[in-house]
Amino acid sequence: MSGGQFHVHGPHDHALEHEAHAAAGEGGHQSGGGFVQWVAIFTAILATVGAIVSYQGGHTQNEALYFKNEAVLKKADASNQWAYYQGKSTKQNLAELAEGLSNDADKKAKYAEEVKRYKKEKEEIKKTAEAFEKQSLDADEKSKHALYPHDKLAQSMTFIQIAISLAAICVLTRKRWMLGLAGAVAVGGLLYWGWAFVPSGVPGVTH
Repeated sequence: MSGGQFHVHGPHDHALEHEAHAAAGEGGHQSGGGFVQWVAIFTAILATVGAIVSYQGGHTQNEALYFKNEAVLKKADASNQWAYYQGKSTKQNLAELAEGLSNDADKKAKYAEEVKRYKKEKEEIKKTAEAFEKQSLDADEKSKHALYPHDKLAQSMTFIQIAISLAAICVLTRKRWMLGLAGAVAVGGLLYWGWAFVPSGVPGVTH
């Protein structure tokens, strides 16, 4: 997974403020001022959407990390249980050996009881270990499920930031066609945003 959180940058802020003041000071250029205002609204909307995408991207990372840590912890618990199971198997083997070597009926009965007890304990330990392993697998699947949208959200954020930068250049150069280009790039960002939550077709991942 990629490191760090998403961040919404605003390279347009100072440019918009400067141009807005300049446009307000040009008495005969109200159309220019109106254009700047439209660009300001456009970039403000993009910044808002970017903040939402940023939050969602950070949330997917945190959730994926949480479940991945849970998977590791459950796997460690399972390993401990299997080690415990192995210890019981060793004791069972020793008891079986002692039972076979002993000529004393009471001792043979005692060792037989120990063998029976170890077998029962091993079954319980095995069930616990298998339960931990299942929980580990489930948590790992949840981690994949949570992380799936992350790449698409990152791409969406990239498009939105490019659109904001283009809008800033549009204000500085007063080239209206650049606003159209910024709008097209922003649409790409919105498409990736929506795509992040479309079912993937990947087993165990629903979005």
